[in-house]
Amino acid sequence: MNSLISTEDCERMPVERVHELYRRHVSRGQVTLLSAFGFGRDAVDSASGCWITLRDGRRVLDFTGGIGVLNHGHNHPRILAARRRFQELRRMEVHKNYLSPYVAALGHNLAQLLPADLDVSYFPNSGAEAVEGALKMAYKYHRGHRGTVLHTDIAFHGKLLGAGSLTASPEVHFTFPRIPGTDAFAFGDLRSLELALERHTTPEGGSDVYALVLEPFSASSLRECSEDFLRAARRLCTEHDIVLVFDEVYTSWGRTGSLFHFMRHPGLVPDVVTTSKSFGGGKASISGYVAREPVFRKAYDSLPDATLHSTTYYGFGEETATALEAVAIAVEDDYPARARRLGERLHRGLTALAARHPHLVTEVRGTGALQGVVLRHGPAALDHALRLLPSGFARDPQAGAKLATAAVVAALYRDHGVLTYYGSNHDLPLIAAPPLVAEESDLDLFLDALDAVLAKGMPRLLAGLVREKVAA
Repeated sequence: MNSLISTEDCERMPVERVHELYRRHVSRGQVTLLSAFGFGRDAVDSASGCWITLRDGRRVLDFTGGIGVLNHGHNHPRILAARRRFQELRRMEVHKNYLSPYVAALGHNLAQLLPADLDVSYFPNSGAEAVEGALKMAYKYHRGHRGTVLHTDIAFHGKLLGAGSLTASPEVHFTFPRIPGTDAFAFGDLRSLELALERHTTPEGGSDVYALVLEPFSASSLRECSEDFLRAARRLCTEHDIVLVFDEVYTSWGRTGSLFHFMRHPGLVPDVVTTSKSFGGGKASISGYVAREPVFRKAYDSLPDATLHSTTYYGFGEETATALEAVAIAVEDDYPARARRLGERLHRGLTALAARHPHLVTEVRGTGALQGVVLRHGPAALDHALRLLPSGFARDPQAGAKLATAAVVAALYRDHGVLTYYGSNHDLPLIAAPPLVAEESDLDLFLDALDAVLAKGMPRLLAGLVREKVAA
């Protein structure tokens, strides 16, 4: 019998062995990509709050917020305690044939926290699944008589075939099969939305659009829809009986300064809202979509339709118990207020850095604890860097923005032990998204590190990135 690797083996597995197994059984491309930034060549021992401890004892400030997952930070003690209690009591984990008190309670709590009649919830595993569940509900709401779904030109809704059909990020550069009837309009542009609706008017004067899927705040580009635009979109959807879906997979649970981003606008209510990422407290893979009661009732509220949208893991216990605790923490510790305080300090600091390094920073944007900078790149330095890199980089239309921002990400990690990332959409901003448990001293460390990195200038930063890529 072949030897199997145990969990104990994983705890002491050398990073070289991890690379070998990834190349053989997971993805050679991931090894090459992550190794070029330095962190792909390190092994993690543990993590707590905003900090990661490596096997060699170094500590790394995690300023990615787990790319939306870690509003609560790494290993929040209340999250760990809730999961231990579930395990120690030997609660039932997965069974479709029993109704779950955890699912019932989580649905109740979301209805209590969300406005108006956003009362009916379903809990799949991932954000993309939540988006696709919302789409299915909207299609069923119209009995399949409409055939078009609208999304924006910078949308990022996931990478499954359905959610990917609505995703306009250049990160999804390969043309996969798409669900039929998708169309795009310019983000935050009311006239563009109106023209899209006109394109899909039926000969009888009705609408063929069954859903409008929209990110009130685009986390991948740090761009925000105005209140006027969102209210106009709501009005148009009501007039044409279109199901309005707000994708708040990233921006829910306080990240941008309100519990959900759309809730900063009183009286603005979508027909369906999605959530995921920090919904699981950094420990559980769980998502949700919450519908207004009339939409759910018309779509699914009959015995024949009761299982039209279901999964084997529906009713999964530990994930829903974890989400209950994660939601309670976000409310009791006032994560929206924390995000506003962190955001104000970050925005001031980044604006000061932009003034100090105008040759490198073209723009500061964001809201709450989701801030970032757009970086400038000089053609001469880029041309030299591209000549030293594989030819595929030069063919990428985003090569300049990717290399400039990646060079800063690599230098922050290599020279200062600060972990960051860049957005996937168009101008690829360097994103500062600390966990909402961050302290002011963590923000100061990040800002000082970014100041020192930018002071090097882009030619030196690109040279450092090229050296790391060649070494990888």
